[in-house]
Amino acid sequence: MLKYLIGSILFLLCMGENSSLAKADQTPADTATYTLSIKKDMVTKAGKPVPAMTVNGGIPGPTLTFHEGGYAVIYVKNEMDVETSVHWHGILLPNFFDGVPYLTTPPILPGETQKYEFPLKQAGTYWYHSHTMLQEQSGVYGSIVIEPKEKTLEYDTDLVILLSDWTNQKAMNVMRNLKRGNEWYNIKKGTATPLNQVIARGGFGAQMNFWKQRMEGADIADIYYNAFLTNGQSTSEYPDLKPGEKVRVRFINGSASSQFWLTFGGADPLLVSADGLDVEPIVHNKTFIAIAETYDFIVTIPDSGKIEIRATAQDGSGQTSAFLGNGNILSAPDVPRPDKIGMMMKMAKMDMKMGAPAMKFKPSEENPIEMMDKWGMQMDDKLNMDDMNPNEMNKDHSKMEKTEMTMDHSKMNMEEKSSSDSSKKVTMQGMDHSKMDHNQPMAKPMETDGKMDMGASMDKMPGMDMFAEYNYDYLKSPEKTSFPANEAVNEVLLNLTGNMWRYIWSMNGVPLAEADKIKIEGGKVTRITLNNLTMMHHPMHLHGHFFRVINDKGEYSPLKHTVNVPPMQKITIEFEGSEEGDWFFHCHVLYHMMGGMARIFSYENPRDPRLKGFPLKKLIKESDEYFNWGTANVASQMVGLNLMSSNIRNQFNLNMEYGYNQNFEAEVSYERYLYDYFRVFAGVNLENEVAESLDEINATAVVGIRFLTPYLFNLDVRLDSKLRPEFRINREIMIFPRTTIFANYEYQMDFGWTNTLPESGENSNYKGETTWSAGASYIFSRNFSVMGSYDNRFGAGGGLTVRF
Repeated sequence: MLKYLIGSILFLLCMGENSSLAKADQTPADTATYTLSIKKDMVTKAGKPVPAMTVNGGIPGPTLTFHEGGYAVIYVKNEMDVETSVHWHGILLPNFFDGVPYLTTPPILPGETQKYEFPLKQAGTYWYHSHTMLQEQSGVYGSIVIEPKEKTLEYDTDLVILLSDWTNQKAMNVMRNLKRGNEWYNIKKGTATPLNQVIARGGFGAQMNFWKQRMEGADIADIYYNAFLTNGQSTSEYPDLKPGEKVRVRFINGSASSQFWLTFGGADPLLVSADGLDVEPIVHNKTFIAIAETYDFIVTIPDSGKIEIRATAQDGSGQTSAFLGNGNILSAPDVPRPDKIGMMMKMAKMDMKMGAPAMKFKPSEENPIEMMDKWGMQMDDKLNMDDMNPNEMNKDHSKMEKTEMTMDHSKMNMEEKSSSDSSKKVTMQGMDHSKMDHNQPMAKPMETDGKMDMGASMDKMPGMDMFAEYNYDYLKSPEKTSFPANEAVNEVLLNLTGNMWRYIWSMNGVPLAEADKIKIEGGKVTRITLNNLTMMHHPMHLHGHFFRVINDKGEYSPLKHTVNVPPMQKITIEFEGSEEGDWFFHCHVLYHMMGGMARIFSYENPRDPRLKGFPLKKLIKESDEYFNWGTANVASQMVGLNLMSSNIRNQFNLNMEYGYNQNFEAEVSYERYLYDYFRVFAGVNLENEVAESLDEINATAVVGIRFLTPYLFNLDVRLDSKLRPEFRINREIMIFPRTTIFANYEYQMDFGWTNTLPESGENSNYKGETTWSAGASYIFSRNFSVMGSYDNRFGAGGGLTVRF
């Protein structure tokens, strides 16, 4: 009997276990399943075959189509010899499947397959891409369309247009070229502003203003691209679309580093969706689409002719087009190339302080309010208080509520001790939110014919018209997006900061590798002021959330997952803390993100046990990689070699010069950046003791400081082991397209403190030695220049410069 009873219990337990397993293996009825295979391949996108990464054999990868309310199952196979990942951009999904390696999801190791699965809570246009290093630039991206449960818009068919940029260079070489500060990309694009052109326009004073603030000029985009692509092609044709058909054109900017102006031939299109979510339909032709944004338009195919839809790169360096229909081309309007010199001249007249630090001396002490007050637009005397943004810091601190604030940097949070409501917390801003209206627009709008026009108030500021067209005031949510007025608010100020000289990007002067997580409190509204202190646009993307972009529509401000912040501008976003886990927040210019412009927003939940063995520090380290480069000069009078290896804070240098007249100098040094422009160094210097003789090589230890001064002079002040002070200064200026001039001056002082000086006239207690050189260089390509120079040690000559 006991044996029978035990057998029955075991049978029931087995049945229960099998039932549970069966239930666990069940997938919802409305499930769409895809398999994506990522592998290395040779592709030709711009005239020659180059190594790339493909998804299911193509660039871009296939469009994944789902239905709202359904379930997605996606298998990603890694057929490469390096790890990879896939992020589902804009999709609301469980944290573990978000696809940021080492943060939310394990990386996909070589030869492995990873399964992603999640319910589909939304409809709209989205996309996917790798979040590993620079793989997105190499081709790992594709589109996602989620059909709505109910069709609320009138159209006949869909068309996905995925925009992207293409370089024949390896992506890591692009990053290395940016890190070394080479001007080749601007030269190749024709967007460089050499001094002769600046002077011809009467802009020398503006140029001096930029140099004073350690900037070469008004930059727009960093990289030269061999092609801009529409669905993987320079141009795409869709002749099967018939006259009278209404087409929902779903645009995705899947570029690594390019933003576009969209223009349409024929009748103006109807904009109906932004970042996957419906907006109030509005007729809108010229539209700026930032990296990672999506916009849907409804266009009608004309009775005769085919519509051109053109995407023009923001800096005017190229374009790509799609043609819808048949017949004669109905051309899209041209977008003129930006006038960079004119921008410089306008900005020089504004009360603007540029060059905010991209890395601070003490990264644990961010002081974002102080940074905002010191850098960027100085608006104290430009606008009266009625025109000031109620979500910005009041510059008149005497009118602010006095608060006592203490910082807990590990949580990035400040307590507002004087507030009557103890539940109110303010992150790095002393503002009384009990007195604020959450639905206020970002800036006080002005009344114009009964309509609210925020742009008008901004345009009143000198020079601000150059940025007015980048606002989001044309977007209105069809439903209210505001939060209850009594809901607690955490206010976060993030200054967007960067350094073009060394290509380091950050927030509040702290790159990702040195930053703490930003705490997000569940059940509260997080309001973020994004204050751009750089000359570049920054499309900021928050994973796993939609946020309100506060514009002149107030309670109907649109919801987005990516927002572009124009140069020297502020944009306010806010969202309710309703998720769990850690989420990535970053600039979607791929090279800015890899340069450090990223943070982790944390709900402070326990780390998912499935991430054991995949430490977060590996993700952080991606933004602090060492990059190596060098330059060799082979001339008729001498040869020279410069090698460099650098990450955010550390740099190793080898410099060597050898003249055919038997003069020689070499130096190995290590330098530590204390902040952007200032570093300390130590090393060993070797040089011949007797002029034009290598019989005696003198070795000395050296220590000193190096500093990039205003007006972009490189200053080196040092002391060697013989107690000989020395200073060095050099400068390089592009005076004509492709032509630069350069000069170097060194002066060493020897007071005979450790050695006996030879008697020289009346003074045997001092010896001064001057070294100088000057020359010009003509840039042929990214890797080669010809140059001529004179050096007081080696004489005059000319030759070839090779960059590698």
